[in-house]
Amino acid sequence: MLTSKQRAYLKAQATKLEPVLMIGKGGATPEVVESANEALAARELIKAKVLDNCFEDIRDIAHIVGERTRSDVVVVIGRKFVLFRQNKEKTAFEDLPKK
Repeated sequence: MLTSKQRAYLKAQATKLEPVLMIGKGGATPEVVESANEALAARELIKAKVLDNCFEDIRDIAHIVGERTRSDVVVVIGRKFVLFRQNKEKTAFEDLPKK
């Protein structure tokens, strides 16, 4: 669970990211979850975009993917959302505000 300061910090870091995960009409399929899991393992902070042909609620998709990848939903804005899962061994976010 992220604090509001951590969420604000990660949101600021995510503004310069391009979406690495595109979610289409299938929604939160196992393939999408696996792709998100791999991207989170490599980057810790990822941005995803829900395409126009997906009619499911974007917040629901974000929370489903976050739950299945054991990551935190940082923010949902429009058709994009940001996920964060900190690596235990080596992290790029050592200056993340403490809880």
